[in-house]
Amino acid sequence: MSKEAITSYPKEKINILFLENISEKAVQQFKQNGYTNVKKISGALSEEDLIKAVKDVHLLGIRSKTIITEKVLEAAKKLQAIGCFCIGVNQVDLQAATKAGIAVFNAPYSNTRSVAELVIGAAVMLIRRIPDKNKAAHDGIWMKEAKGSFELRGKTIGLIGYGNIGSQVSVLAEALGMKVLFYDTETKLPLGNATAAKNMKEVLQQADIISLHVPETDQTKNLINKAAIKQMKQGAILINYARGEVVDLKALAIALQEEHVSGAAIDVFPWEPEKNGDRFENPLQGLKNVLLTPHIGGSTEEAQQNIGEDVSIKLFQYLERGITNGSHTVPSIALPPIEGAHRILHTHHNVPGVLSAINTALSKNNINIVGQYLKTNDSIGYVVLDIDKKLSKQALELLREVKHTIKVRMLY
Repeated sequence: MSKEAITSYPKEKINILFLENISEKAVQQFKQNGYTNVKKISGALSEEDLIKAVKDVHLLGIRSKTIITEKVLEAAKKLQAIGCFCIGVNQVDLQAATKAGIAVFNAPYSNTRSVAELVIGAAVMLIRRIPDKNKAAHDGIWMKEAKGSFELRGKTIGLIGYGNIGSQVSVLAEALGMKVLFYDTETKLPLGNATAAKNMKEVLQQADIISLHVPETDQTKNLINKAAIKQMKQGAILINYARGEVVDLKALAIALQEEHVSGAAIDVFPWEPEKNGDRFENPLQGLKNVLLTPHIGGSTEEAQQNIGEDVSIKLFQYLERGITNGSHTVPSIALPPIEGAHRILHTHHNVPGVLSAINTALSKNNINIVGQYLKTNDSIGYVVLDIDKKLSKQALELLREVKHTIKVRMLY
């Protein structure tokens, strides 16, 4: 987005709040494009503090720790969009954001490589039992032995979920000479020589290393439970860099103690501390051949920079052009600017007759529509109107009076 892009609202009056130490790259991009009122906070905020902070905020940037509830959205009267500078959006009440006509964007692909590399790294560490040898060396014990240590080459990695990250792990694993077996609820085209399994049980029974790459849903909660662990091969390794609720950690701890599972790498947990330095406890601490990391799968400088750029671009496009590609709430529309016209954005409840009411209100007042775009989802409709410049202010007032309107904004 060029610095010359014009919006109807002065850029220096648009309030932007970034939480959770979002990449400085994102802050710089906004400031370089004329948005000077950018506030950055290093940590997350509680609901109570967030309600106070968002009162006059137009754009809100968060990561995974900040929880955006309906109460927060009700307090954010000026909020136009939320940028989730991470791969997920489950920390936002999407239903409430949709009803409020607030666009919610994220960066689902930007940290893919970082997570995939760490999964492979964890697989190497665990199959060689490096955590045990590392601890022994730190404790002053020399443990030079080959027993229980293996190469990745020739082993089978089982991927539960074959999306952006799972497929990247597949490519890297095959490059190391591994066999790749995967299961996904949707039909996916295998990359390289990867093989699709008929069901998850087949993956659990055949894989030497199992890596999870699924979202957090009601269906995936405790997906790897006591029954699923029993289906795993004796001595298999489990890696979870997906979501904390996916694995029953108590059941996994028992399997590790009984040596049915020979190692585990866990990066995400059902409960995680709010900030660095807080006390952290879980059932896997102190167990042999276990790697525990503090939700750092995507925490590389490259990933954070990519996320900052990706989400910032989406926010720019929405703020300055009304483009909603990638939004999880407002229907997706992408359109070029039209010369000689002012652009108005109209968000409304998705009920029959709204578009007709819009056109009737404008036509009765002889207001020419140069261009019009409509898209809906189950809850709301999003109309972009390019109006003759001479009549755009009158059109804006008329559109505010249309029944079922959620919000109207003059873009430029």
